[in-house]
Amino acid sequence: MSKQNKIIIVGAGLCGSLLALRLAQRGHQVVVYEKRGDMRLEEVDAGRSINLALSARGIMALDRVGLRKTITASCIPMNGRMIHPLGGESFNSPYSGRPEDYINSVSRSDLNILLLNEADASDDVTLHFDAPVKEVDLKNASVTYLNPKTKVLESDQGDIVIGTDGAGSIVRRSLMSRTTELLFNYEQNFLRHGYKELSISPKEDGSWRIDKNALHIWPRGHFMIIALPNLDGSFTVTMFHPYGSDIGFDNLDTDDKIKDFFEKYFPNLIEYMPDYINEYKQNPVGTLGTIKCYPWQAYGKTLIMGDASHAIVPFYGQGMNSSFEDVRIFDDMMDVYGDDWNTIFEKFQDARVDNANAIADLAIDNFYEMRDKVDDKNFMMKRKLEMKLEQQYPDYYSKYSLVTFKPDLGYHDAMVQGRNQDKILLDICDEVKDVSEIDLNSVFQKLQKLNA
Repeated sequence: MSKQNKIIIVGAGLCGSLLALRLAQRGHQVVVYEKRGDMRLEEVDAGRSINLALSARGIMALDRVGLRKTITASCIPMNGRMIHPLGGESFNSPYSGRPEDYINSVSRSDLNILLLNEADASDDVTLHFDAPVKEVDLKNASVTYLNPKTKVLESDQGDIVIGTDGAGSIVRRSLMSRTTELLFNYEQNFLRHGYKELSISPKEDGSWRIDKNALHIWPRGHFMIIALPNLDGSFTVTMFHPYGSDIGFDNLDTDDKIKDFFEKYFPNLIEYMPDYINEYKQNPVGTLGTIKCYPWQAYGKTLIMGDASHAIVPFYGQGMNSSFEDVRIFDDMMDVYGDDWNTIFEKFQDARVDNANAIADLAIDNFYEMRDKVDDKNFMMKRKLEMKLEQQYPDYYSKYSLVTFKPDLGYHDAMVQGRNQDKILLDICDEVKDVSEIDLNSVFQKLQKLNA
């Protein structure tokens, strides 16, 4: 084991708390600064608890800290999407043709609290809440933060600083301040859509009103609603809507407009949400953005990871998983390079940046797919073909499965391979009226040749 280093982490969210725990397990002294209060002592703001989908990449990282079983025991498996078309019958679209492939609905706050508790239990982790970092000295691995008790600015120095402080990262902004010196590139793009959370209450006996083992989608062309199950029998419901237009968040500003909108587009959902009008008015609208940047490190002293370096929209269910994968890959680098932080930082960012950019692009693609295509005839035929291929040929993975269920494959390679496969399958589906007309073996051989 390498000698003990003092590592300052800025941000105690999911990525930061997992990283703190793993670094402490490796024998390092870890000090964490978090601008918010201790979520273990405070109630999560209404409308800010968006559920997460934990899948194979995230689970591999949890294995590193010994929490896989503990955390998956608090999850609800989801085997596929339950699609609810307007005016049509609901139908199930499995994620994979393999029964062992599923994703897990997990509460963001519950997961974060569990990780914080585990980190806090270590003698090598010190957590500071209500302690916003105001400045970062990139070359000297020091931070200036506001002491929550004295309200005076104080400094702390470590061997390295790692920013896991989310999309609004102060550590990334410190890198940006050296744009010329570091040749720092930064790109931020927002969807012209936002999100708002509602809820489906449980039945009186505490059971679920709709299938609990599915991610539910109500696609409506330019907007949609999704719902993920919770352990208490409720569902977290998320509206993804444009800001403008007659049905946008900017226009739905009275009880009558909200009521008319739901009665027109989501009539079968209203019975499950008796308080939807009040929830709609009370809960905030969140933004949906993508951040890409490079480099992720400076001087072998300061590094960013997670949303601080690659924030993505939530439509592939990979935001948390990709951040957790950052921690696992960083851990791999420490196995190889010990505490040679300069080498670790350079190798880490070069291993991750193309993969981070790929999953960001795929998440945007999946937004339009979930919103516009899940009940489209050609798309549904392609999904049936993919299911049959995965059932008959264990070595075949659809694009979604490559990303979600094949964690040993980088996101970039999964994107390239998946997109090439999609083109072939869509061309084949265009030539037939039903999947039964397709020679599966011929298709599989063609795909094998493509991926050779």
